[in-house]
Amino acid sequence: MTPSEAGRPAGLSVRVKLALSYAGFLVVAGAALFVVGFLLLRFVPEGNVQVVGGGFAPNRTNLIEVFVRYASWALVLLVIFGLVGGWVLAGFVLRPLDRITDVARRVAAGSLNHRVSLPGRRDELTDLADAFDAMLARMQHTLDEERRFAANASHELRTPHAIIRTMVEVAQADREGRDVDTLLERIAATNDRAIATTEALLALARAGRDAGLEKERVDLAAVVAEAIAEVQADAEASGIRIDAALDPAPMWGHPTLLHRLAANLLQNAVVHNVRGGAVSVTTSRGPSGAVLTVSNTGPVIDPSVVATLVEPFVRGAGRVRTGHAGAGLGLAVVASIVRTHGGTLDVSARAEGGLQVRVTLPVEASLSA
Repeated sequence: MTPSEAGRPAGLSVRVKLALSYAGFLVVAGAALFVVGFLLLRFVPEGNVQVVGGGFAPNRTNLIEVFVRYASWALVLLVIFGLVGGWVLAGFVLRPLDRITDVARRVAAGSLNHRVSLPGRRDELTDLADAFDAMLARMQHTLDEERRFAANASHELRTPHAIIRTMVEVAQADREGRDVDTLLERIAATNDRAIATTEALLALARAGRDAGLEKERVDLAAVVAEAIAEVQADAEASGIRIDAALDPAPMWGHPTLLHRLAANLLQNAVVHNVRGGAVSVTTSRGPSGAVLTVSNTGPVIDPSVVATLVEPFVRGAGRVRTGHAGAGLGLAVVASIVRTHGGTLDVSARAEGGLQVRVTLPVEASLSA
């Protein structure tokens, strides 16, 4: 029993209420017929009625006496029939609701594997059951993602600390042969990777939490241009060419999250590229909204792996490994930001190597004219 059930005073069940309402309806209908019959008897003459042939004819008093007696018995039978029949019918009608309640209690106890799966044609109860099943499926999917994310995050945050501890223990064991400068450099690099992972985790959490964020008018092309300027130095250092065709793409969105989206896509395109490669960036205004497309050269990726790239800590070669650039959260953050804005994300492997990522973000009605 839940706390709300324990603190709520007991009342009549819905089945009892329905049975009483059925019985009450029959009694009202019977009483109405009783009144109509009683009014009709007023037209029967009172006193002795002469009948041709000398037979007996009941007068008004006789008929009213008989009518009242049998009508009273009929009303009693209607009450009994209404209560019994209403109880049976209410049980039949409420049976699906009992099934939904049973599943809801099991879910409240922590089991998300149960579903109502109510059979039959579509009606209000089947709609309720289907909506409840859909909610449970979404909850289970979200919970599974959270558990997997927590497991991956704990591993990724534990690994750099374990590496630092190992380096310190080795240095302590070999006091004569240790190189302090090299040790500090390695610790700093490992710590930087841990900080980058933590920042990516925070960005991912904020992106998933800002479903009710405040939006404003933004030109996606201007946001992408700023992100390109930030990665230009890294691209030039690796000999990577960035080709940009940024057509105006006005929309309503959250500028900070949109900048993070563009920055992550461009950072991934540069980091997971080949020396002397290229990155192509375009923005446009399509029929479905503002469109951002980022394509990059790079190693050939198995198409079966592409679908997993938006999961946390996953890159083209599989699960991210400590020591490689990035935390494996770039596309996971992008996917979360796209969902927050109600858009779509399409990631596909290029036959010649590398990826193509296409983001479509809906445009509010105020900008669609």
